[in-house]
Amino acid sequence: MIRIAAVLIALVCALPAFAAPPKLPAGVDPQNALVIDTTKGRVIIKLRADIAPHHADRLKRLARDGFYNNVPFHRVMEGFMAQTGDGQNFNGTGGSKYPNLKAEFSNVPFKRGVVGMARASDPNSANSQFFICFADASFLNGQYTVVGEVVSGMDVVDKLKKAPRGSQSDTVANPDKMVKVQVAADMK
Repeated sequence: MIRIAAVLIALVCALPAFAAPPKLPAGVDPQNALVIDTTKGRVIIKLRADIAPHHADRLKRLARDGFYNNVPFHRVMEGFMAQTGDGQNFNGTGGSKYPNLKAEFSNVPFKRGVVGMARASDPNSANSQFFICFADASFLNGQYTVVGEVVSGMDVVDKLKKAPRGSQSDTVANPDKMVKVQVAADMK
């Protein structure tokens, strides 16, 4: 009984940390920042509405819809990237109820902390899924839409459970999740 009470007290004390509005780094517009509370901690993404306005708007819309809550990082490859955003099927095969987006390619290079939109072979097929680069991925430059960058919590991204090296699949068993995703400006 004492253990249960201790766990409940710990949870109640932890809730304000997840509910509290984040302190954003200087120069980050709360209207264009996503706050992602994961099973490993908090990640803040500065959306690049200046180079990918339609993709940034889509991520904000889906966050406000609650589409990303409890969605797994279904594909996490050591040294490459962590992919998430399938709030439909939770396994990387789904999208949202909204239509696919036209590519918004830019000259911004894919490097550590850059957030890109996942897509199928058609460059105009990005929908809801996105990925965060662990390291330089310049081979993606000009091929995928850069939609943002991690401005806080890259250490959290590094802690995400990864697919086993050398396995036939890059999917993760019992993956970490985005517990709650919010636009920073919406947080009270």
